[in-house]
Amino acid sequence: MIFSIDPSACVACLACVRVCPTGAVEVQEPIVRIEDEACIRCGLCVPACPHDAIEVTGELGRAMAVASRGAGVLILTPEAAAHFYPATPEQVVNACYAAGFRMVNRGVIGDELVAAEYLKVWREDGWGTIIRSTDPVVVDTVRREFPELVPYLAPVTIPAVAEARYLRAMVGEKLEIVFAGVCPPAGRPELDAAITFRDLEQLFRHRGVVSLQQPDYFLRVPSERRRHLSTAGGLPIAMLEEVPYASKRFRKVRGLKELRAIARAVAVDKLDLGFIDVLSHEGLLDHPLSGPREELFWRRSVVASTEPPRSRFPVVDQSVVASYGATFQIEPRLVQADPTRVQEVLEAIGPGPNGKPWDCRACGFESCGLFAQAAAVGRASLRQCPPYHARRVEEAQRETAVDALTGLAAFRVLHDRLTNEVERSKRSLEGFAVLFIDLDYFKQVNDQFGHEAGNEVLRAVALEIRHAIRASDLAARYGGDEFVVILTRTDLSGANRVGEAIRAGIEGIGRRLGYPVGLVTASIGVAEYDVRRPHEGDLLVQADRALYQAKSAGRNVVA
Repeated sequence: MIFSIDPSACVACLACVRVCPTGAVEVQEPIVRIEDEACIRCGLCVPACPHDAIEVTGELGRAMAVASRGAGVLILTPEAAAHFYPATPEQVVNACYAAGFRMVNRGVIGDELVAAEYLKVWREDGWGTIIRSTDPVVVDTVRREFPELVPYLAPVTIPAVAEARYLRAMVGEKLEIVFAGVCPPAGRPELDAAITFRDLEQLFRHRGVVSLQQPDYFLRVPSERRRHLSTAGGLPIAMLEEVPYASKRFRKVRGLKELRAIARAVAVDKLDLGFIDVLSHEGLLDHPLSGPREELFWRRSVVASTEPPRSRFPVVDQSVVASYGATFQIEPRLVQADPTRVQEVLEAIGPGPNGKPWDCRACGFESCGLFAQAAAVGRASLRQCPPYHARRVEEAQRETAVDALTGLAAFRVLHDRLTNEVERSKRSLEGFAVLFIDLDYFKQVNDQFGHEAGNEVLRAVALEIRHAIRASDLAARYGGDEFVVILTRTDLSGANRVGEAIRAGIEGIGRRLGYPVGLVTASIGVAEYDVRRPHEGDLLVQADRALYQAKSAGRNVVA
């Protein structure tokens, strides 16, 4: 299947780019380009383009050649009833005959054949994990992005290929077969051509055939279109009758994004997940190429109204011998990791304790290098890396414990340390003191010289305080231009001496930075925790009251 761009229609609104899960859609102003090899035919970008600039085309030329020879077989899937509405299924089949096809099959035989194969697998014991692989998009994604899941793909081909093998075994190897459906599996050697319903419409126009003008009854005896043991897509109905959709032995998964979790569970955690029914969408009628999402239930009702009653007996000729198995080769990944991005991931993880890469393997990869390559192309997240996560937690704790501007302790640390000091003093019967420091004219510094100048003063004051105290003491920024210092094992007289040293040092900061005399000064309130009088009120409140006494005494003093 080929995605083509009409540059004159596209205005590069990026709508299609945002929904492409494979990175195959790129914008090169003002043209949107699609990398055919990278795209896995999920079709998400097509309905997302509001300008109809992106079109999907199958192997239309080859299908026209088969129709022109008048001996080919067309496999027409049941979803055609919704696409060609209001034409009836009888009119559409008659149009296919008129366009040159000798026989038209309704795609039910392929579902029946595949369902029978899956039922055989289901009846076996000890398979652990089996991934249903009737969706070509899922298969291609596994082969390219999750090679660790390839051994778990069920060895059963897709319904279109199974029906083609069945027809060739029944009629002859030279039979030409064309498949028409919502998401045709292009490039399969069993099919001479694979086209979309829009391609089939174009083929009708080229052959001068109008569906609505055809008789509303079959002109030829139709092929079998009743189901016996299959549901749409080739899932055995017996499986659904035995187990619910959500059980330990049967799991229903929708969406390509779920493959990463399955790969982790199977390859890393070594879990047996049972039978996993994985589809990129909730059936072909839910596929974006089928039409708008809001018309989903209408499409389902149209197709259901054309579905004949289920057959009580097998509808497949058991005498026809053909193989319906499949093998899957691992394909090289098309997306190569950017070395720069790989290095960024490694730097984010950081080295281990010995300076070498970590060897924890808790992320599911053999080495940090392999993990970084997977993360660089989006196959892994840094949240999977325990060292990175621990480092981020440590950094977050450090950020909340330290004031970013001054480098002093934050208020939370001050509160915890103050509580601890009170308890320590009660045990050791040794008191401690607190200094409450407030810059006197800091607002004037900001107003006259700017906030960056004010930040420079705050950093200088913090450095002065740090130099004036011991390693066992604690200096914290209380908020704004206010600071608090805890002096361990220090009485009131000792705290006054330290406070006086800090006051003089702050006054000297103003002179060193070139500010007017008396502009950069501080008032300091001192309070002591005395174990003999522990109930005289909160220590910070006492120091704050002393600070106001210093302000009242003319500022630039210790009280």
